[in-house]
Amino acid sequence: MKIKFLGHAAFLITTGEGTKIVTDPYEPGGYGGAIGYGPLGESADVVTVSHGHADHNFVQMVEGTPTVVAEAKEQEAAGVKFRPVASHHDTSGGSERGENLIWVIEADGLRLCHLGDLGHTLNADQVAAIGEVEVLMVPVGGTFTVDAKGATEVVEAVRPRIAIPMHFKTHKVAFPLARVGDFLAGKERVRRVGGSELEVTRESLPEPTEIVVLEPAR
Repeated sequence: MKIKFLGHAAFLITTGEGTKIVTDPYEPGGYGGAIGYGPLGESADVVTVSHGHADHNFVQMVEGTPTVVAEAKEQEAAGVKFRPVASHHDTSGGSERGENLIWVIEADGLRLCHLGDLGHTLNADQVAAIGEVEVLMVPVGGTFTVDAKGATEVVEAVRPRIAIPMHFKTHKVAFPLARVGDFLAGKERVRRVGGSELEVTRESLPEPTEIVVLEPAR
């Protein structure tokens, strides 16, 4: 399986059989130019959406005729299983920014978890619902999501083999987010790939958790 970080919370996941999944596609230039990442330039078989904000649900930017997975129900598309876990976009039960769907994706004998715009740490029921996952994509920028401290608590609760930070400040994002370095501070098991892509197999999984930093491709 290959995982490519497109930018913000958007990833391209390509399974061993060639199935392509795009997560949380952003609107280029959205929010008055605050999203400065370029067009995705990717086709997909499936697109997952965590919530209805334009920096996470711009499915029309994805090429092809993908199945959109955005409803809170377990489903299968293109031979891949998608399981939602309900959460919120804030610490106030969704009263500020609404609901957020965490997606657990099963393919190639691996379980991936994309947290979307998770705005709070996880309770015991949510951790149990997520279950064992090998790869966790976790927002770390704060303001609209968990911050570095909250993201650290989430990673420690889920205990993935690989944690990939997302939704952080770069020179292409004008939102008031923290940079990924705030999340990395004090952590020993950190690997900077130096690019946007990571290949994952069950045999190559590290233990304990390793934080893998990918560079936005767009």
